[in-house]
Amino acid sequence: MKLRDLSELAARNLREAILRNSLTTLGVAVGVASLVAMLSLGVGLQTLASDRLTKSGLFDAVFVTSRRDFRGPGGDGPPRKSSTPPEKFKPLDEEARQHFAALPNVVDVYPQIRFLTDVRYAGNSYSTNVLGVPESSRATSAFDSITGKYFSSPTAEEAILQQDFAKELSPQPSTLVGQEITLRYAERRAVSSDEISKEPDIDKQLDEMMSGGISIVSREKKLRIAGVIESDPSAGIGGFGGGRVFLPIRVAEQLHAAQANDVQDFVRGGGSAKPTYAALTIRVKNPKNVLQVEDAIKKLGFNAFSLLDAARSLRLVFTVFDLFLGLFGSLALTVASLGIINTLVMAILERRREIGVLKALGATDGDVKNLFFAEAGAMGLLGGLLGVTFGWLIGRALTFGTTIYLRSQDLPAVKISYVPWWLAASAILFAIVVSLAAGLYPAARAAKLNPVEALRYE
Repeated sequence: MKLRDLSELAARNLREAILRNSLTTLGVAVGVASLVAMLSLGVGLQTLASDRLTKSGLFDAVFVTSRRDFRGPGGDGPPRKSSTPPEKFKPLDEEARQHFAALPNVVDVYPQIRFLTDVRYAGNSYSTNVLGVPESSRATSAFDSITGKYFSSPTAEEAILQQDFAKELSPQPSTLVGQEITLRYAERRAVSSDEISKEPDIDKQLDEMMSGGISIVSREKKLRIAGVIESDPSAGIGGFGGGRVFLPIRVAEQLHAAQANDVQDFVRGGGSAKPTYAALTIRVKNPKNVLQVEDAIKKLGFNAFSLLDAARSLRLVFTVFDLFLGLFGSLALTVASLGIINTLVMAILERRREIGVLKALGATDGDVKNLFFAEAGAMGLLGGLLGVTFGWLIGRALTFGTTIYLRSQDLPAVKISYVPWWLAASAILFAIVVSLAAGLYPAARAAKLNPVEALRYE
């Protein structure tokens, strides 16, 4: 039997019992819709999480610290023990920074400049943390909903306040934009050997010599408030969270503020006039270059880590999540396949005489099987197309409802459902395969009919 004749005959048979076949096709569509809706929810949430993390600048960054007394992100916890002798620990200084910048696929290297300060505003003093942020942070999601503007230039003497801290300064944070604050901080200052020798007090001379030629002095800096942000961008730029006042990284470097590692060196008496960094953040061209750069830094004698391992774990969680959603969504399609079996079995009983005529005219068992397969495949294809459409509409409805709820809570809208082309194509193909599998038994039963007995059937 020719393909054209087979298609015309299958289409005619489907039109003859249009109500029953339509209901069966609708059952397939409902099954596919539930499958697509559930999987689109999983894909949408995974895409949302991946986009947010990627935009935060975490996947293309390598965080570097010195191996001496390394305590991990934020400096919490006991010092990490190491078998390397103390004298072999390399300082994380400007020389190391320039060495990192020369590595292949590295686009930027900037320090974690974070220090305690007193912010003076309207005659009051507030203690808080200051963090220097690089120019690349402009593209992170933390600054999307900024009140005011981002820094006017990389060297602008401006500050951006975190909203909770801004509320401490004023009940209306938006009124702070354009106002002036004063930072009072501790500056690390190098003391030359001539200055030490000219010191009349012998005790101070000894202190300065034992401190490695550095001193800590109090300084003040006036800054204009450029904007106020809701979220903390410091986790995505190497600050490990907790920043409340943000400065351009170049301005923060020019302050020469004493940081935790400077104070430790000063107290130990083993400091150096050569400044060191508590941590460095290295940006790479592409996330695929992270591991290569991370290994190169470790070979140089520094601690390096990235968040790619966490990303892999997150991807595994979403894969398992999608698997469970797919299993539950497939249940409805399995029920729909029973409807296809029922419809085709009933068609055999109603069309026994027609099958007998076809066989008497020369149709083979294979032709009869192909006829029933064509009818099952047609119901699967149409049901798959309708199901994908229904599933997409369900996803849009879920996103719309979520958006309304989030806006009622003064939160930004998100897209929780996403139907990529591969999901739509896979759902349609799956519907056809299930329909063909459901047609195996009816097709085999129809092919086994004896043409003589089928012609006698009334």
